[in-house]
Amino acid sequence: MNLSNDANLTITKIASLIRKRKVSPIELTEFFLDRISRFNPPLNAFITVTAEFARKQARQAEREIAAGKYRGPLHGIPITLKDLFYTAGIRTTAGSKILRKFFPKENAFVVDRLFKAGAILLGKTNLHEFAYGVTSINPHFGAVHNPWDLDRLAGGSSGGSAAAVSAGLCLASLGTDTGGSIRIPSSACGIVGLKPTRGLVSLEGVIPLAFSLDHVGPMCRSVQDAGMMLNALTNETPGTPAVNYLRDLSNGVRGLRIGLPGRFFFKGIQREVRSKILEACRVFEKMGARIQELELRQIEDAARLVAEITVAEALSFHWNWIRKRPIDYGADVRERLKMNLDQPTVVYLHAQEKRRQITRIFEEALEKVDVLLTPTLPVVPPLIAEKEIKFGRTTEPVRGVLLRFTRPGNLTGLPAISLPGGFTPDRIPIGMQIFGRRFDEVTLLRVAYAYEQATPWHRMFPTETRRNG
Repeated sequence: MNLSNDANLTITKIASLIRKRKVSPIELTEFFLDRISRFNPPLNAFITVTAEFARKQARQAEREIAAGKYRGPLHGIPITLKDLFYTAGIRTTAGSKILRKFFPKENAFVVDRLFKAGAILLGKTNLHEFAYGVTSINPHFGAVHNPWDLDRLAGGSSGGSAAAVSAGLCLASLGTDTGGSIRIPSSACGIVGLKPTRGLVSLEGVIPLAFSLDHVGPMCRSVQDAGMMLNALTNETPGTPAVNYLRDLSNGVRGLRIGLPGRFFFKGIQREVRSKILEACRVFEKMGARIQELELRQIEDAARLVAEITVAEALSFHWNWIRKRPIDYGADVRERLKMNLDQPTVVYLHAQEKRRQITRIFEEALEKVDVLLTPTLPVVPPLIAEKEIKFGRTTEPVRGVLLRFTRPGNLTGLPAISLPGGFTPDRIPIGMQIFGRRFDEVTLLRVAYAYEQATPWHRMFPTETRRNG
């Protein structure tokens, strides 16, 4: 197998070869470590590369597979982790100066799940400091650059994970999502990012941003890879059969109802983004789905509510540090926390009450349709130097623009996936977002997979990576 062909770099393709012993976990690990050494410097996707740890895990995987003890599709698969997940004896910084020397004594629950499945850890990826931002411009570890255009943002806060997957520096990564931090960088870097239903995947051992909004999920090169990762991540409930989230993957979308929310998700977006989403609707219709336009009324406050909840819950975690060590924070995170130190408790409580109302609006819409289809981002990934984005005669801060369409997923806790929905003429990714019903990741993945397989976008890779691979 030609590992230098980017089209082969998916869990789906490589797992079967590992099982048949046509590809060695040791060979695979060395291949990715070599790619990291060559391609990571301009991307700055990693904070820590765990080369020796990965080699140790690869040798163990090779021995087990040779002995007939194959654990499943993640056995021998090299992955990365956003640097928010506890890893026993391995530095976990959260992209901060404050935790630059923090070495946990145990793994996060989901890390143990992945290790139990046989995954190999290549390293910890760069991120927006404490996951509190969407640019992954990190003042302590440097900015993450987009593999499709090094002058553009990789998105955030899981920017390093998205860049590493997109550039073929690993086969998958684990990210977190509080306001869009899996989906935003996945859209910006042209990969698949899944935010599961709130509560489906454990947060134990994950450094929090906002405890009632945080989610953990996979970032991969394909929808099927994301489903494989989700199968490994989900909690095991005694007495309850395990859910196979890939069980309906190939069933197509014929007869399904796909909701297209108009006003909120199509206001203030770039023409190229609008065009690709409407093009996706036509693809779904050709496959037998029914597109149903609908309105999600009274959801305009979603972004503000997420911001109010986030800062209140973030302050509960950062309270001592922000008062005693404010200089150790980067300027943007420090100012965001400090300017809200006096936010009244009633603001947080009102936001939580309004949250329940907006959640019900989404759930009522999903009683009429099977999924909702929207853009992931209103714009293509901005340049790193950009601070504002123009819409006609108005300008908006980059942060607010990038969060606009993803925050409702965290407010409601509903599952949402971002996958490649097309490219601009100069090969900049455009992401498509699909929302599903609570705990119905099976249907969500089914719809996403149908679109993925009907379009060529998942087979496109960053030019520089492909040329030098």
